[in-house]
Amino acid sequence: MEARYSDPAFAEKGYKLFLNRLWAAGTMRFSAFATLHGEATWKLMELCEASGMKGYIGKVNMDRNAPDYLIEDTDRSLGETEELALRCGEELKNVRYIVTPRFVPSTTEKLMRGLGKLADRYDLPVQSHLSENKGEIQWVKSLHPEIGSYTEVYEEFGLLRQDRTIMAHCIHLSDKEKEILGRKNICLAHCAQSNADLQSGVMPLRRNLEMGLRCVVASDLAGSHTLAMNRHVTMTIEVSKLREMAAPQEPALNLAETLYLSTKKPGEFFGKVGSFEPGYEFDALVIDTEEMDGLLERSPFEKLEQYIYDGDDRNILARYCGGALIEKPF
Repeated sequence: MEARYSDPAFAEKGYKLFLNRLWAAGTMRFSAFATLHGEATWKLMELCEASGMKGYIGKVNMDRNAPDYLIEDTDRSLGETEELALRCGEELKNVRYIVTPRFVPSTTEKLMRGLGKLADRYDLPVQSHLSENKGEIQWVKSLHPEIGSYTEVYEEFGLLRQDRTIMAHCIHLSDKEKEILGRKNICLAHCAQSNADLQSGVMPLRRNLEMGLRCVVASDLAGSHTLAMNRHVTMTIEVSKLREMAAPQEPALNLAETLYLSTKKPGEFFGKVGSFEPGYEFDALVIDTEEMDGLLERSPFEKLEQYIYDGDDRNILARYCGGALIEKPF
């Protein structure tokens, strides 16, 4: 399926469906891995720009340890990345380029070093995967035995950019790795539903927050099985409750905390986004929860809780991004 994105017509159809479903679920800003296909990645950028939604989008880079039809030439990968980053900066307003090495096992040292230099030269953010499962960690160790840890591989090649890097999963980290990630203020994207689906493990989210690490709630489509962020909020809470049962010293997260990790905290990556405070961009969903009025008295917070646990796109009456009303894109 991924290889079929080499066909621009297929890519356009797939990405229109993706953006329509994001819109329906109420996600107006996002960060996405595309595929290694430059033309298809540009199509996603163009479609996002036209939709009025805002996103970080990156062409995936991978030049080893994949099927032949998903491995690219290293120099071509770097050239296409630079071309897309420059074109994005010149022609688009709603989309920003994000350097996207798939993960260490699929990117050679030459490619990682080149991507790090591009990120530094053009001041680009970075996104990738880190310590999703134990087998992956051992694989990285075998590929780079001279480097102390998975995290330090990214650091070695310039791909842990201060304040400007998202690392998905981050489940099985050593204390030294956490110290590095904390010092560089790396954004740790906690993907509870995906981690459960793939039996990867459970991030110690409460412990990481207490250590001052920058954590957010994320979806990891299609490792997870839904676009709807309210479902990822509830899954994060449920997983943290299960973790508390096994480790009582790590109290579960509540709804207010987890909603913050799904709105204002990830909004920092976009600027002043994710809050109704003065000076923030107006990103908002208009939610209808009136079907129970007359049956049950609820506070505003309880109505919000009702939507988070039980709502879907049928409850969303309107969607705003950056102050603009966003209609169904395609």
